[in-house]
Amino acid sequence: MSRVANGDIAPVVQLQILADFEGDFGRHAPARLVERMRMVWRSVPSQLARENRRFVYGAVRQGARAKDLEETIQWLRDYGVVTKVPRVKALRCPLSGYEDLSAFKLYALDVGLLGALSELPPAVVLDGSRLFTECKGALTKQYALQELLTQGRRPFYWSAEQATAEVDFAVDEGTGVIPLEVKTSENLKAKSLRVAREAFDLKRCVRTSLSAYRDEGWIVNVPLWALSQLSCAYAGDRN
Repeated sequence: MSRVANGDIAPVVQLQILADFEGDFGRHAPARLVERMRMVWRSVPSQLARENRRFVYGAVRQGARAKDLEETIQWLRDYGVVTKVPRVKALRCPLSGYEDLSAFKLYALDVGLLGALSELPPAVVLDGSRLFTECKGALTKQYALQELLTQGRRPFYWSAEQATAEVDFAVDEGTGVIPLEVKTSENLKAKSLRVAREAFDLKRCVRTSLSAYRDEGWIVNVPLWALSQLSCAYAGDRN
């Protein structure tokens, strides 16, 4: 995030960037798609905050269906303001071979811009207000996604067909898969990872949180700030 001389977070520049994005939609995209692009773009924070199990077309516009918004989403992806994270039906390598073409999530391109798009007052974030609870998970997952993309990885996510278990991200690693669960605090429970481990006979899982590095054999906790070392942490000492 941008900062002014006195150290306060200044969202003005971020808001200008968002305005420039929406202005560009009208200059480059077909006129018939411009309003839809703005609606989809503005829906990203609420969709992530609600922790929907997939992108909900009806949350963009009542009655909207995939065929109404597929081209719009592709334009936003090509423009570079959103990242599409597909769902996979199984945590097996290669993940692309198990992609569920009917389900995905959309993330923004930057955690700071996601906060600005959410109209989230910076003071709420800094003070740890309870009003921040719903957005906290979305912003943390956005950060984790950016770390994965920076490493040149293609992230997916997994959710059980008829259960509450969901793994936030999964990436290919050699001949295996790294399932990654993102925690917003020092909470070290890993219910979904346990479900995934049993379902797909996973030997190693990763959780990232505010807690320090911790290797418990089948699961390793990687601090959020150290996600760039994901491969090393995943390998660990498994002898």
